[in-house]
Amino acid sequence: MGAQKSIHAGNAKVDFNVDFTHKLCAALMFHPFRNAGAGNPLSLVIGSLCIKHPNLFGKSEKLDVLWDKGLCDSNILITYRKPRPEWLSQHAFVIQQSISPELGIHGIPIENFSRSGSGGVNLCRFSAGVDLSEPASSNWSSKTSIKYELVRPVNDDGHSISRDLHGFPVTCSGSYQDSMVVLKQESRFAKANDRSFTRFSLQIEQGIPILSKWLIFNRFKFIASKGIRLGPAFFLSSLTGGSVVGDIAPYQAFSIGGIGSVRGYGEGAVGSGRSCLVANSELTLPLNPMLEAAVFMDCGSDLGSGRHVPGNPGLRHGKPGTGFGFGYGIRFKSHLGHFQADFAVNAFQQRTVYFGFSNIA
Repeated sequence: MGAQKSIHAGNAKVDFNVDFTHKLCAALMFHPFRNAGAGNPLSLVIGSLCIKHPNLFGKSEKLDVLWDKGLCDSNILITYRKPRPEWLSQHAFVIQQSISPELGIHGIPIENFSRSGSGGVNLCRFSAGVDLSEPASSNWSSKTSIKYELVRPVNDDGHSISRDLHGFPVTCSGSYQDSMVVLKQESRFAKANDRSFTRFSLQIEQGIPILSKWLIFNRFKFIASKGIRLGPAFFLSSLTGGSVVGDIAPYQAFSIGGIGSVRGYGEGAVGSGRSCLVANSELTLPLNPMLEAAVFMDCGSDLGSGRHVPGNPGLRHGKPGTGFGFGYGIRFKSHLGHFQADFAVNAFQQRTVYFGFSNIA
């Protein structure tokens, strides 16, 4: 149950999207992360507010303000764009403020790793910088950004912390916050026809130590996917990997496990390491024009790099470092949106059900 509303105020457009649904699925899968808002009925409301102005100063400058609120997290994104010819790089000035539970690294696996409970660490992030999008060339597109980032860990009560519940540092500097300037390059390749598609993306982040205490590191991540039609069925496979060298805070490690990684496990319940490799495969078969059946198998590993993360949170929480999950599901497509349900089993024979609803018209 929810509500959506669009309001036009002059040239500006305001979109409201509020969902009053109690997180039924999440309540079955996760323990509460925060107790601060337990007595506040608004804590169970999730939704978004989007404000768009296409002509802020009369010269086609665009201003977008987006606020997303979840049950345990929130994100505010402000983007300002100046008009430029299509053959030039498109500039965008971006400011972002977010807070979210750090389940992927500090979450505690429970119930045979099928769920992740709060580890008492939440991340407040502030960033400000510039995005440069290059004009698309053939099947390739690229985007470059340089941003200042400030990361401040807090506990479930909202107080700044420098160590987790076991006394290990949660920042690289050992203080209550980390500062860094990050240069990021992202390249994407996409090619598709009626029978198949190929996609590849590569992200490279470089920490620039403008000040001596700021982080210096290099972090890369790639995602390669291939889809092939096999008669009426469709087979999709993907491979995700990455690594970090240089300075590293625990929150910069790769988390493995969860609905976007290895299904059958809680978020980050497989492992957390300086490196990772995750493989996913799924076969879908149409049952009618609106309904599809699917079978899938996922596997992932931290490649033995979990011990190189400061404080070794993976070992301390008993994460295995490698894991696999398999199962089946359904996909229902309608003009209202796409509904997905997956039933997954992990290597410890624990069963988990995932629900998703997206692309609301």
